Amino acid sequence: MAGLAAAFGSGAMTNSIDEIEYTDLILATGTNTTENHPVISSKVKRAVRQQGAKLIVIDPREIDLVQFADIWLCQKPGTDVAVFNGLMNVILSEDLYDKAYVEERTENFDALKAAVAKYTPEYVESLSGVPAEDLKKAARLYAQAPRASILYAMGITQHISGTDNVKSIANLAMLCGNVGIEGGGVNPLRGQNNVQGACDMGALPNVFPAYQPVISEEARGKFEKAWGVSLSGKVGLTIMEIMDGAHRGTIKGLYIMGENPMISDPDLAHVEASLKHLDLLVVQDIFLTETAQLADVVFPSACFAEKDGTFSNTERRVQRIRKAVEAPGQARPDWEIIAGIAGRMGYSMNYDSAEAIMKEIASVAPSYGGISYDRLKGEGIQWPCPTPEHKGTKFLHKDRFTRGRGLFHAVEYIPPAELPDEQYPLILSTGRVLYHYHTGTMTTRSEGLMERYPESLVEINPADADRLGIGNGQSVKVTSRRGAVTAKALITQRSAPGTIFMNFHFAEAAVNLLTNPALDPIGKIPEYKVCAVNLAAA
Repeated sequence: MAGLAAAFGSGAMTNSIDEIEYTDLILATGTNTTENHPVISSKVKRAVRQQGAKLIVIDPREIDLVQFADIWLCQKPGTDVAVFNGLMNVILSEDLYDKAYVEERTENFDALKAAVAKYTPEYVESLSGVPAEDLKKAARLYAQAPRASILYAMGITQHISGTDNVKSIANLAMLCGNVGIEGGGVNPLRGQNNVQGACDMGALPNVFPAYQPVISEEARGKFEKAWGVSLSGKVGLTIMEIMDGAHRGTIKGLYIMGENPMISDPDLAHVEASLKHLDLLVVQDIFLTETAQLADVVFPSACFAEKDGTFSNTERRVQRIRKAVEAPGQARPDWEIIAGIAGRMGYSMNYDSAEAIMKEIASVAPSYGGISYDRLKGEGIQWPCPTPEHKGTKFLHKDRFTRGRGLFHAVEYIPPAELPDEQYPLILSTGRVLYHYHTGTMTTRSEGLMERYPESLVEINPADADRLGIGNGQSVKVTSRRGAVTAKALITQRSAPGTIFMNFHFAEAAVNLLTNPALDPIGKIPEYKVCAVNLAAA
């Protein structure tokens, strides 16, 4: 969310999911919403079918939402900045932007104008493959909508230009006055059910809970007083930096909770070597995952139905979860395991319940200040909720941005880190399918889901399949500069010529053996969505 934070001063979803049903236009980019966020996609479909909302889809793959769209911009993978700059070029050249909003609520507008000036529709077509006339139509449709909501997900962020992609989206939304209004906004759809809550609680290398910077002496002093310890002002490492440190030997021990990097991280051969270099690997999870199988110590933890607590979802809504069944065997709630380890290491965490932790959260995290278990008996509360009397916040930035004025960024298009060549002539992109979730730790153990989608498939355009002599259902080998996997071919128009798609759910065809670990220099997110591969019959 670094791009939104840079533009607005905060990086969360700006509006409520329910508002999507009552907006005038939805722009969905880099989000296969029907398969990754099916509840949200149902609201998008209702907005189109029942409320007459317009829908623009920007995606290199013919996802299900395309059939509901007024216009689909099918760009080459990794050319998102060019497309968004092109949309803004049309909006500015045709004088369709919101002049009053730009004047009153934003800054650095002249730099934006200068940056997008060269991104004419014809130039963007040469970079992205999006027809110039389609770009113009989409720009006019977005700019002329009274309220427009942008939805995006990992198809935007998982690039070396991921932060720039998000900044470009923020630029477009501010240019047309669509931030800080009901039914509008820029809305990142989180990839997992409590990613927002984890970030809110400081599970990031640069902030304490509620995004209070570790480099701030005031913030450090506040938490030192609350926790009775001295705290470092040094920004920590990201996941990929930690893996590299483990490989070099500068990271000696690693504690992994609820994550399976042996399936989810790029360049898995490097990941495995890195984990095996550690002096100590501890894994805390509900199943013995591929990562847990490498661990020196495994802590069995309780799943969501076996513990009390809260989840904070993609729209900033904090909701109660309540224990329904007892955890099996020695499994315990995560907080109990962590508190037990802390106590044995000399720091006492004297909580008697999850509710006691929630009370501490309210005391140190201003955006959660008014949230308590007593108030979470209904459908939950959207932060910021600073006081017990506050009703929560339906949408952000109503009168002003967190940083004051919204900041336009001059963003230039840069190509992906790896492009097709003679040896690796195709582009591979990765993602999810409806019937499975993340690394398949839970869903591949479900008989019903495995019956619906039992194995990994390689989506190949018919033109490429004909050229390579590959038939539907045939076993194929996909090779990149980092490794090779074998899976069955699915011949489909969903993937454009020159591109293939694979999901990353199955260890048997672990697509992240192939993917490129090149990082966005700011967000430090790997470029999962673009890597050069070769394809041949197995």
